[in-house]
Amino acid sequence: MGLTSDKVLVLAVLSAVLLFIGTVWLWPRLARRGWRAVGGRIVVLLATQVAVFASVGLAANQAFGFYASWADLLGRETGQGVVVDHDGADTGGPLRVVDTQRVDVAGGARPEAGSQIQKIEIVGRTSRIASPAYVYLPPEYFQPRYRTRTFPAAVVLTGCPGTAEALVKGLHFPRTAHKLARNGEAQPMILVMLRPTVAPPRDTECVDVPGGPRTETFFARDLPDAVGHHYRVGKKPGSWGIIGDSTGGYRALKLAMHHPRVYAAGAGLSPYYKAPIDATTGDLFQGNKTLRNEADLFWYLEHRPAPDTSLLVTSSKQGETNYRATLEFIERVKEKEPTRISSIILDSGGHNFNTWRREIPAALQWISGRLSDR
Repeated sequence: MGLTSDKVLVLAVLSAVLLFIGTVWLWPRLARRGWRAVGGRIVVLLATQVAVFASVGLAANQAFGFYASWADLLGRETGQGVVVDHDGADTGGPLRVVDTQRVDVAGGARPEAGSQIQKIEIVGRTSRIASPAYVYLPPEYFQPRYRTRTFPAAVVLTGCPGTAEALVKGLHFPRTAHKLARNGEAQPMILVMLRPTVAPPRDTECVDVPGGPRTETFFARDLPDAVGHHYRVGKKPGSWGIIGDSTGGYRALKLAMHHPRVYAAGAGLSPYYKAPIDATTGDLFQGNKTLRNEADLFWYLEHRPAPDTSLLVTSSKQGETNYRATLEFIERVKEKEPTRISSIILDSGGHNFNTWRREIPAALQWISGRLSDR
């Protein structure tokens, strides 16, 4: 049974309940003196606590999508490797659809009424990185009167760790996009949802690591190219946007700033503004000072030409650690034409799914208004 299986969670909760009941029932017998009674008390208390912690941890993982599998949890994820695709004869190209699912909306059984989510596998022609993703296609994509129409597209990134499924089930991006378009509050858009850790278990922060994964190339070139060749996405600059939360928010801002001709808009929900160096990233820059500096968005604003793109940042006055940095970033961008900056500042809200669900509708409306369908 997988880490995110409901059966695993039910089994853990049931074990915790039974161990609690057993501890209460056995406690009078274990209240005696002697090493056996003391050992028994230690065993039942430890077992009960482990079961309770496991239940809480599994429930939190289901709610927030931190890890997708046991291997992912243990840092042994090998399912998403680096692939060399020489001719594409076996897949028909750099993108392959492996599954479809309905969206949890009225009429969801019929794509032309309820839209559709397709699970895909992408192979980067240039970066040689392979990654799974989910693609949300709006109802209009399947309707005959729109059969020649192209649509704007937005890449949607999780934080790290995180799973692409969390964007669908936890943050409800497809359902929100469907509702906004149905109510005329946003244009129909294609969403490409994935986690930014495309070379697991390493967190590459969307950097082309010298001698390592070329993650920035994957997101700036390979991903839009593969999706654009398979789906009816607008071909002109201005058709693509990118949005992410937490670490995904930093990457969304970075990619929009570094590649404004690819991403006309970038939205960072609770982002930070500089690539960290820690045990999960390793040495990202290999002594390359320019690469390190350009991963700092404040440095980039001061030392590189202002990019012609639109940026959105979010934070909370209480509950977010990035509040002061976000205000400073806004002021810096306001001085750098033609870069445009918008913000969502909540009175309170922590660094969590509940806060981002409050920001996503407005963020999708914002990004919709800045993308072209041509």
